[in-house]
Amino acid sequence: MDSAVVIVPMGLGHLRQVLDLGHEVFDINAKPYTSWSLTSVAEHLDSPDNACWVALDSDRVVGFVLGSMEFELRDDWAYIEWIAVAPDMQGHGIARRLMDVCAEALFARGARRIVTDVESHNTASAALMTKSGFSAAATVTLFVRPNPADPEADSSEGLPPMAPGTKRDLIRRGRLAGEKRTTR
Repeated sequence: MDSAVVIVPMGLGHLRQVLDLGHEVFDINAKPYTSWSLTSVAEHLDSPDNACWVALDSDRVVGFVLGSMEFELRDDWAYIEWIAVAPDMQGHGIARRLMDVCAEALFARGARRIVTDVESHNTASAALMTKSGFSAAATVTLFVRPNPADPEADSSEGLPPMAPGTKRDLIRRGRLAGEKRTTR
C-alpha cells in the first residue's frame, strides 16, 4: 500500500483530472465505457451522497471512485458506478482503499446493499470486488442482432457508443428495472 497516497472527498478542483484519468483508463469507444463523460462525472459530484472520492499523490489524482444512492427504483440500495486507478499506481491497494471509503459513506447514508458491475473480461476488477465483500449475483449477456439488409453489418463488430448518460438515465427512471448493466 502506498502511504503517500491519501483518499479525500472529490471536489470541483479534481474534476478535470478525474475526467482525464477516466479517458486514460477506460476505452470509451467500447461498451460499457461509452457513457464516460463530463456529464457522468458532474452528475455524481452534484449528488448529496458523499460517495465520490479521489486518491491523491501530492496534487495528482491517481484514482477515483464514483458512487450514488441511486440504483434502479431502490432507495435503500446504492451503486458504485466508476472506479479507476492510474496505470502506474495500480497494484498498491489504492482501488481497495477507494472502495472501502466509498462503501462506508454509502452505508452511512442508509444503503442496505451496494451494487456494482464488472465487465466479464475485467478480472482485476472482479477480484477487487470479491476482496471488497461483493459477491456475484447476476450475469447478463448483451445480445446484438445486425440488420441482414446492411452489407456492412458484422455481428462481431463492437457496439456503437450510446449518448452520454442515456442508459443510466433510463435506469434511474426505472425503465430498465431488472436489467443489470455490464460495466466497469
